Amino acid sequence: MGEVRNLQVPLITPYKMGNFHLSHRLVLAPLTRMRSYGNVPQPHAILYYSQRTTKGGLLIAEATVISDTAIGYPDVPGIWKNEQVEAWKPIVDAVHAKGGIFFSQIWHTGRVSNTGFQPNGQAPISCTDKSIGPSSNGSHYSPPRRLSTKEIPQIINDFRLAAKNAMEAGFDGVEIHGAHGFLIDQFMKDQVNDRTDEYGGSLENRCRFALEVVKAVSEEIGADRVGIRLSPFSDYMESGDSNPEALGLYMAESLNKYSILYLHVVEPRMKTMEEKFKCSESLVPMRKAFNGTFIVAGGYDREDGNNAVAENHADLVAYGRLFLANPDLLKRFELDAPLNKYDRNTFYTSDPVAGYTDYPFLEEATSA
Repeated sequence: MGEVRNLQVPLITPYKMGNFHLSHRLVLAPLTRMRSYGNVPQPHAILYYSQRTTKGGLLIAEATVISDTAIGYPDVPGIWKNEQVEAWKPIVDAVHAKGGIFFSQIWHTGRVSNTGFQPNGQAPISCTDKSIGPSSNGSHYSPPRRLSTKEIPQIINDFRLAAKNAMEAGFDGVEIHGAHGFLIDQFMKDQVNDRTDEYGGSLENRCRFALEVVKAVSEEIGADRVGIRLSPFSDYMESGDSNPEALGLYMAESLNKYSILYLHVVEPRMKTMEEKFKCSESLVPMRKAFNGTFIVAGGYDREDGNNAVAENHADLVAYGRLFLANPDLLKRFELDAPLNKYDRNTFYTSDPVAGYTDYPFLEEATSA
């Protein structure tokens, strides 16, 4: 029966990602959880990640800040201090104990921040000094300070050191966060980047910072342990681009020079973080252009994911909210069992249990 089942469920077929042998194609997407008090990962994360670990499954940890200037949200984990590296170790160990493969997503928020999060109350840094307008959820973003050309190598070095620290903590690799309107995305998108030096203007110049980060991180830990997440089509945090197709294709082609392990791209239909939109754009040109493993994310359900793999539009599919609400998502997909509904109200609370480790497993739900 095994063969028949695999034919029916393309997501539950093995895949070799570089040196990593995956037993299926579901990936835990990086999900900001805001439960790392004082920017230090907490013991409750051990249970959260181990609940979602399967043997041969790939997990990408929540976005993790690379320095004290990178913070834009309360209680997000960091990986620039020894205390943080030590706190990650038991979490990584728990995932490895169950046979999972665990990547750290390294992150700088750039202008998506305010002076309250910044060292000495300074202005957040970005490629620009243009501010983000007030958000609908009441968040306030301080006017950023434009990085000088001379300062940029220091930020690249912060990414490199974060990658080095992630390996020290035991992670199998890192994903560079180049999506969703944060620092790397700010450099890439022409709606934000108004520089006139070698980091602004042309598409090549706007992508220079991202590719220099990729190069530095790859040289530090090995390209076979490096992925990057991009969202060329999204307009999150007022970071849109006038030609997202060209941006995505240029990045996919340019990344081949560094032979990185994977490219993780957010679907065009996810213009915002929350809801799907109908759209005609596709990730297929990026998929065809990139030589490594191609991971897609953004509003996928079981059927969408199976189709993406079956039609060769993706190698792996990352699930966020469904994986949050269903720690045993693999088993549910295998059985085509009903899914728990996620509770949006507890996505970003600081509670160590509610909306975090209290979603029921299939056997609990059926026996209740």
